[in-house]
Amino acid sequence: TGITALLNKTVDIANASRQIKPEELDAAKKAGLNPKEFVIARDAIAVIVNPNNPVGHLTLSQLSQIYRGEINNWSEVGGEDRPIVRLSRETNSGTHVYFLEAVVRLANSKDKAIFTPDTLLLPSSEGIIAEVRDNPNAIGYDGLGYVTSEVKMVALSSLATPDQFVVPSAETVTDNTYVISRNLYMYTQDTPTGAVKDYLDWILTPEAQKIVTELGFVPVQ
Repeated sequence: TGITALLNKTVDIANASRQIKPEELDAAKKAGLNPKEFVIARDAIAVIVNPNNPVGHLTLSQLSQIYRGEINNWSEVGGEDRPIVRLSRETNSGTHVYFLEAVVRLANSKDKAIFTPDTLLLPSSEGIIAEVRDNPNAIGYDGLGYVTSEVKMVALSSLATPDQFVVPSAETVTDNTYVISRNLYMYTQDTPTGAVKDYLDWILTPEAQKIVTELGFVPVQ
């Protein structure tokens, strides 16, 4: 929605949890814009389950199979004999798009798989936290900054090292050992000037990057 607002010229700064796509860049240029990209923080996508769920780790392949509808019971991944309830952000969320490409499709640009149709789409990160907290069968994903102590984070392993499981944290994002992490962006309509430039300059100062850390995200400075 941030990038859409940028293309519609209704914002001076667009927040985005994914990079602008080539077709969006083309649309921007046709609209007379020359978008500038700023990486202002980093984030991990934490996979979360109910605290009473005994499953504490998954391979990236298993996570992909769950959201593709190929694994449907927790007993298939070492848990109890319970149906898996899948939660996702809605399709207009940058986090949804990132998870689709990085997890469901395992970063294979030729793969056209989508979320299994019985995935429940929720409008907010807070909504996913609440549902996972209350539903022992649920699995969801959220930016690390939204995760609370009411849910349990699952350790993940990469395709390259399927026996090495890592929990998301500022440290594992910084050293690139956690498998699903990403940059967070701000975009402007053109080279920023005036108050917009002042704000973006401030975002990368130690003062602002400290706020990034306090909010549970990972600083870039």
